[in-house]
Amino acid sequence: MKILISSHLFHPSVGGIEEVSRILAREFTQAGHEVRVVTQTRRDDGTHFPFAIYRRPGPIALLDLVEWCDVYVHNNISLRTAWPLLFRRRPWVVAHHTWIARVDGSIGWRDRLKNLIVHRALNIAVSDAMREQIAAPAVVIGNPYRDDLFRSDPAAVRDRELVFLGRLVRDKGVDLLFQALARLRERGLRPRLTVIGRGPEEPSLRRLSKELGLEAQIEFAGQQTGSDVVALLNRHRVIVVPSRWQEPFGLVALEGIACGCVALVANCGGLPNAIGDAGATFRHEDIDDAAGWIEKLLAPGADLQPYRGAAAAHLAKHTAPAVAAQYLRVLEEAARP
Repeated sequence: MKILISSHLFHPSVGGIEEVSRILAREFTQAGHEVRVVTQTRRDDGTHFPFAIYRRPGPIALLDLVEWCDVYVHNNISLRTAWPLLFRRRPWVVAHHTWIARVDGSIGWRDRLKNLIVHRALNIAVSDAMREQIAAPAVVIGNPYRDDLFRSDPAAVRDRELVFLGRLVRDKGVDLLFQALARLRERGLRPRLTVIGRGPEEPSLRRLSKELGLEAQIEFAGQQTGSDVVALLNRHRVIVVPSRWQEPFGLVALEGIACGCVALVANCGGLPNAIGDAGATFRHEDIDDAAGWIEKLLAPGADLQPYRGAAAAHLAKHTAPAVAAQYLRVLEEAARP
């Protein structure tokens, strides 16, 4: 098949949608398909890919690309690159990685239009929560993780208790995790937490850790990438994802599981899908419930084997080849005459 992928952001931009688009384009190419990627990311750092990338193509070039393809794939629906379908009828597949709404959750005219036209596509949702939000039938295919990078090291010494990985913004709920640690401190429990990431909330989080008397328990490790973040995850027992925001999926939880952590996540959005049976959930924004689960998972003699035993089967469904194979079945259905 000739597969055209629209990814609003792409390498060298860094983020979840960029990574998923890169993984799928690579896997489709390795499976013998011809792939081209359309993106609005202008900058090119010279990295070579086994597929062609078209950065901000003009209207005529975009029309030609759509005419070229056998199936058109949108990683998140984009009106900016969907309009050629009005003039070039091609099979269309939309993979929904985030909510069709504005940042504040309100619905604008663009969102209404997107919800209207997705009925013309075959739709993929990254989680059950996402499928329920889409205004058209959809098949659930979870996101892939970099199984070539995120791996458990049998020789690693897990000498640290809790880890958070993500951007330091209010939506991620790091302050809720700090408050849960404060509740545990009142009970005489002082688990250590490593915070990996940077963001605008870092100064206020540092102040909060001081106000709560947690400075000795919390280490701000800054931004970590590649093998460095893998090594750090392998030193921890539990990865916590306390998001306020309804995460569409929650890739960091999957990456933590791949590095041997047990995942503890808020029971909202797509996070339960992201961890499967390889972790536990606490009630969304419930500090006491989060503290209770942390105490349970870190208790001396806590039996974490049921979670770790479920990890291999869960991770197998989210490897790059496994996810790409599921996508290709949908693409082949779409391209069928």
